[in-house]
Amino acid sequence: INPQYFDMWWGTLGTIRPFPNFHPDRDAADIQAALERKDAAALVRILTNRSNAQRRAVAQSFQDETKQDLSGALKKVLSGELEELLLQLLMLPEQLEAQRLKAAMAGLGTDEETLLEILCSRSRKTLQEVAAVYRQMYNKDLEKELKAETSGDFARLVVALLNKAVTAGSVRRDVQALAASLSGKKAEAGPWINILTSRDSDHLDKVLMELELETGQTVGQLVEKRFSGDFRLGLRVLVQCIQNPEVYLAQRLLTMKTSLVQGIMVSHSEEDLLRIRAAFLRLSGSSLYSTLQKHFKGEQLLALQAVCRSED
Repeated sequence: INPQYFDMWWGTLGTIRPFPNFHPDRDAADIQAALERKDAAALVRILTNRSNAQRRAVAQSFQDETKQDLSGALKKVLSGELEELLLQLLMLPEQLEAQRLKAAMAGLGTDEETLLEILCSRSRKTLQEVAAVYRQMYNKDLEKELKAETSGDFARLVVALLNKAVTAGSVRRDVQALAASLSGKKAEAGPWINILTSRDSDHLDKVLMELELETGQTVGQLVEKRFSGDFRLGLRVLVQCIQNPEVYLAQRLLTMKTSLVQGIMVSHSEEDLLRIRAAFLRLSGSSLYSTLQKHFKGEQLLALQAVCRSED
C-alpha cells in the first residue's frame, strides 16, 4: 500500500481517515458499476470512506480506466445537493474553500459571513494556497474580488485577513492600543485590524483576556457597543475564531442550512470535525449525528452521517 495515502491524518481530529485496505483500481471499477446502476448509496459508501488523497487516486484510476472525468460522470447520474456534496468530496480542500468564497460573492448581495468564516478560521498558509487555486479556477485575483465586494473598514479587515502576517508584539502594548482605540467618541478600526490579523493565537488570547480585565467587559460586548455594520460582524467572527473556532463553526452548523452544513463538514472532515462535533453537542444538547437525521433524508443523510462518522 502506498504510504502517501496515510500522510498526516492519523492522530488528527478529523472524522475521515484513510481506508486501510485501499485499492484505487478496485474502487474505480466499483464506482463505474454503481454509475451504470445509478446506485447513489454505493457511490456515497465508497467516497465517504476514503481520505481526500485516496479519493483523488480513485478519480485518477477511474480516468485511466474509462477515459472519463469522475466528476463529470457523477454529474450525469446525480443531481441537486447530493451531487454537490460528492463533487465537494472530490475536490482538494483548497479548491473547496475557493469555490465557497466564489459562491459567497456570486449574484446580488454578498454572503459576508461565509467570507469571514473562511478568512478567520484558516491559517495564512492555507489562505495563500486558496488564493492561488482561486486564480487557477476562475482566472481572477481573490484579493481584488474581495475588495470589489466590500467597502470601508470591512474591506480593510477582509484584505488584512487574507494576507495575515504574523509579527511579534507586546501583549501590554497591544492591550493599550485596543483600549485607546475605544476611548474616543468614535471607536477606531485601525488598531483592531492591525493587531487581530497579525499576531499568533496564543498572543491574541492573552491580549483579549487582559483587555477584558481592564475594561470589565467581554470583547464581544465591546465590539457590539462600539462598532457597527459589516465591520462589527467581521470583528465578532474574528474574535470568536481567535477564542474558540470550533464553537463558532458549530454555531454555523446549528442553522442546518444545506450549503453551510456540507461546506463546513467536508472542508473540516480531515482536520478538526471531532472538535466541532464536541462543541455542537455542548451548544445544542444533541449530537450533530442525530441532528442531521431531523433535517436531511435519503442518500444525502447517509453521506452527511458518514462524514460526521458517529454519535457523540
